[in-house]
Amino acid sequence: MLWKKGMNFCDISPTCYAISVKKEILKRHIKNLMSSDKLAKTKSDEILPNVVSSHSSNMIKRAPGVDLTLQLNKAVNIDLAGSKINGIVIRPGETFSFWDAVGKITKKKGYKEGRVLKNNKLIAGMGGGLCNLSNTLHLLILHSPLEVTEFHKHSDALAPDEGKRKPFSAGTSVSYNNLDYRFKNNTDQNVQLIVRCEGETLIAELRSEKPYPYRYELFEEDHHFRMEGEVFYRNSMIYRNVFDAQTDELVEKEFVHKNHSKVMFDYDLIPKELIRK
Repeated sequence: MLWKKGMNFCDISPTCYAISVKKEILKRHIKNLMSSDKLAKTKSDEILPNVVSSHSSNMIKRAPGVDLTLQLNKAVNIDLAGSKINGIVIRPGETFSFWDAVGKITKKKGYKEGRVLKNNKLIAGMGGGLCNLSNTLHLLILHSPLEVTEFHKHSDALAPDEGKRKPFSAGTSVSYNNLDYRFKNNTDQNVQLIVRCEGETLIAELRSEKPYPYRYELFEEDHHFRMEGEVFYRNSMIYRNVFDAQTDELVEKEFVHKNHSKVMFDYDLIPKELIRK
């Protein structure tokens, strides 16, 4: 492909794209070396007693047009990466880094080709499906007092909703190692991530030494689909309520995220009652 005005270097050819990726990885390595963040490194077989938040999701999607092989591979990838995270303890002042915990994704380590989002297109790629794992971790942290310090979003409309709509059912992007997911333990006690796969289900928990004084609840307002040009987007405003854990009294309503996601599935499957002009 010849270069055209307005084209990025990475769009010229696969070789240029690979060069761009390596450049970003190198930049991240340099940034990590210069960072003052203390990354969580300790893993423990002893599970902390208090469950702060938990989340489970089905890893395998079976639907017309969905490549089942890539879905099964995704489950393998999540299981491998999850085992690297399971049991990690984040002490007060420490930061959890998805890629520092998981490491580089390679075929030699057992990772397979799953579904990845690249340039707004769903394609097969090594380690595909790990965004499901990072998104699950993000949901745990949003239901806690911990501080998200790095977050990259992708479309929250990769597939039609299954059952009742849940805010942030998808949408946390990770790519080794320049797109990381990080959070900081800004509390006064240790916390721990527990991740395991049972059959086709991903189960994750955030645990602590003792209960926190507040609990958190995500909710969504103004959820709808709208066409912009020839493309549909899912739109909504995502908030979380903060409740006193003892009295269940509402303490605060916090803004979390403005959702504007390109729809990646068949437009005929968009609920008609949710389409606005």
